[in-house]
Amino acid sequence: MSDGRGGEDRAPEHEAAPSLQRLDPDRAAAPPRVPAARDATRPAAPRPVIDTRRYRWMIGIIGLALVVAISAYQFATHGVSETGVSPGRQLHFFAAPLAASNLEGDPNANPTCSAAHHDPRALNVCLMAQRKPLVLAFFATGAPQCVRQVSALQTLAGRFPSVQFAAVAIDGSHRSTSALVRAHRWTIPVAYDRDGRVGALYGVAACPMAELAARGGTVRDRLIGDRWQTADALAPRVRALVTGAPAAG
Repeated sequence: MSDGRGGEDRAPEHEAAPSLQRLDPDRAAAPPRVPAARDATRPAAPRPVIDTRRYRWMIGIIGLALVVAISAYQFATHGVSETGVSPGRQLHFFAAPLAASNLEGDPNANPTCSAAHHDPRALNVCLMAQRKPLVLAFFATGAPQCVRQVSALQTLAGRFPSVQFAAVAIDGSHRSTSALVRAHRWTIPVAYDRDGRVGALYGVAACPMAELAARGGTVRDRLIGDRWQTADALAPRVRALVTGAPAAG
C-alpha cells in the first residue's frame, strides 16, 4: 500500500495439502519377493526402535537459528533490535488499511503526514500523533488475551476523550480482522497488517503489547504482557499519559 492506499488483493490462503504416501518407483517395479521360510520354533527378531533423541538438539538449533535470522532481518531492514519502542523514543510512523473499510492492501512504512493526501480508509500514525496522545496496541487475531486488550482500549476510549486509541492486527487478514471488529463492536480504529510489515517495524514478538505516546509521537510508556489486557490495569497508565506524570511500576 502506498500513502495508505491498498494494493491488489492477496491470493486466498491455501488449505493444507493432504498427506500423500509416496512410492519408491524402483521398488514398485521390482518383482515381489518371496519370504524365506522361518523356523516356527524361533521367535521373530524384534523390530528396531528408532531413537529420536539425537535429533532433538538439531531441532533446537534450527529453531534458535530461525529466531536469530528473523531478529537480524528486522534489525537490518528496520533498525529494530528490541520489542517495541522504548520510552523517550519516537513512534515508527506507518499507515495501514482499516479493517472496517473496503481498503485492501499492505501497510506503508513511509506514510504521508498531510491530511490532504491521506486516505481516510487507513490508520495513519503520523497524523494521529500530531493531534493528541495515542495508545497503540498490537495484537494477534487468534490470541484471546491480546484481543481482550483491544476491547479494554475500547472501554478506555469512553473514559479518556483526550486520548486516541488504535490497534493493529499483526499478520492479520482483512477478513479475520473485520470479523473481530464486528463481533466485539469496536469503534476505535483497528487496522490489519497483512504482510507483517508493521510487526517487523516494531519488533512485535509478544502480545498484549501497547505503546503510549504523547502528542508528537514520543513514547512515554511501553506495556507488554498479559497483565495489560484489562481496562483496570491500563487506566492508571493512560491517566499518567494525560497528566504527564511519571508512570508507576
